[in-house]
Amino acid sequence: MRAMPIAPILIGLVGAGASVAGYAALLERNWFALRRHIVPCLPPGAEQLTVLHISDLHLRAAQRRKRAWLRGLARVEPDLIVGTGDFLGDDSDETCAATVETLAAIPARIARLFVLGSNDYYGPVPKNPLRYLRRRAGLATPHGAPNPWRQMVAGLEDAEWRLVNNRALEVGGIDVVGMDDAHIGKDDPSLASPRAAGDERFRLAIAHSPDSAPGLAAAGYDLIVCGHTHGGQVCVPGFGALVTNCSLPREMASGLHRFDGAWLHVSAGLGTSMYAPYRIACRPEACVLELVPRDR
Repeated sequence: MRAMPIAPILIGLVGAGASVAGYAALLERNWFALRRHIVPCLPPGAEQLTVLHISDLHLRAAQRRKRAWLRGLARVEPDLIVGTGDFLGDDSDETCAATVETLAAIPARIARLFVLGSNDYYGPVPKNPLRYLRRRAGLATPHGAPNPWRQMVAGLEDAEWRLVNNRALEVGGIDVVGMDDAHIGKDDPSLASPRAAGDERFRLAIAHSPDSAPGLAAAGYDLIVCGHTHGGQVCVPGFGALVTNCSLPREMASGLHRFDGAWLHVSAGLGTSMYAPYRIACRPEACVLELVPRDR
């Protein structure tokens, strides 16, 4: 039996690799999805709430398609918008202004709440993607130049968004706690107070990293919303995310899950680092969470 020539095999492999890279960087990365989930987490008899969850925009001023798609989310007409961090994609003033302008265009009936992630504080830097295949131990150490996050926060607050970083408060009768980024040690878990006896109010926790989820679930929050994972960003069909970049099991890298008595929603996010501009089997997303009363 004659052996197959090596050259055609190599050419085929190179061609296949180029096709996958082109798809991941040019098509799927810009193939935005609006996903919907029904979450039975409200007290019995409560009125349904529509929550728009956006996360990990990594927005840059030149990303006009993403900005237009985000502005189009106004059609959702949510009661509440929650943003779980990593809004900024670089350290330019133009990106900061574009981020504020884009998010200001999405209205909500009750409130628009947000926390920050490490990529709001620090600009992106080139990284070896294989480092994410190693199990993460300890806190991450950001290395990028400072981002204009204070300028972004001021602009969003002028547009009536509300920063809830490491804050516990009541919003429209909802018991809310917000956590700064646990991935870099900025969170304050002590603010997640245990549910008081007889307190039947809906309790909502907003955090950038799912690393905050165990403590929030233990404190009795009904719904925990997080981002940070990018859904793994590179997934294998039939297997799922290769990595989560957090302490959660791989199967919880994105989507809606039951977690220690709470509901946990992890957004796969809308963006990527400018130094890793690709997604495979993990479309960028925003999510509509239709909150309905639980059975009991």
